Amino acid sequence: MTTELECIEISTSTQPEFSVIWLHGLGADGNDFAPIVPELGVDHLPIRFIFPHAPVMPITINGGMPMRAWYDLYMMDLVRHEDEKGLRESQQLVNALIARENARGIPTENIVLAGFSQGCAMTLQTALRLEEKLAGMICLSGYLPLAKKIEAERHSANQHTPILMAHGSQDPVVPIIRAEESRDLLTELGYDIEWHTYPMPHAVCAEEVEVISAFLQRVLVKSDA
Repeated sequence: MTTELECIEISTSTQPEFSVIWLHGLGADGNDFAPIVPELGVDHLPIRFIFPHAPVMPITINGGMPMRAWYDLYMMDLVRHEDEKGLRESQQLVNALIARENARGIPTENIVLAGFSQGCAMTLQTALRLEEKLAGMICLSGYLPLAKKIEAERHSANQHTPILMAHGSQDPVVPIIRAEESRDLLTELGYDIEWHTYPMPHAVCAEEVEVISAFLQRVLVKSDA
């Protein structure tokens, strides 16, 4: 598998102090969320937004059709049979993106990991196991993968990292029950969850963008100090 992902990068400053690594959903690519940057209203913060393209792989529930994905999907319920190998391989790819930002001068504590759908799953898969504290996690229209293993595998570094979770109540792709189960488990494990629902399908709405903007401005505060 590729060791370094191709990415789209958008910076609000020539000298970024923060990074937001934003992971797309199944069948999309890094272009999917790049247009959100001007809508977030965070130009006053020196942020490098990174939108990586997931590897291309055949997806079982789509008849084996190759498309960009972070892991394979075997069943529509998403969780009874999971692609553990694919999840862990993509976790290493995301870890490499974080390490690349570290090498460019952005400490992990100044990085937000964000994702939509499969990208949300990868945000939780990676961040909860990460050995260094992140600034925050943004988890949109997704769920916690490998849920039965997280208690044993999680690292204490991100135990108190703020987590924004948002979901559409009419989502036919990732049913809201998947997100609610994830929220409840993470709450039981003591994580700091900010939870929002919206009357929408598998999508992002304007009110949600406002909440994301407020979350980013709250967790990326060092530049104002």
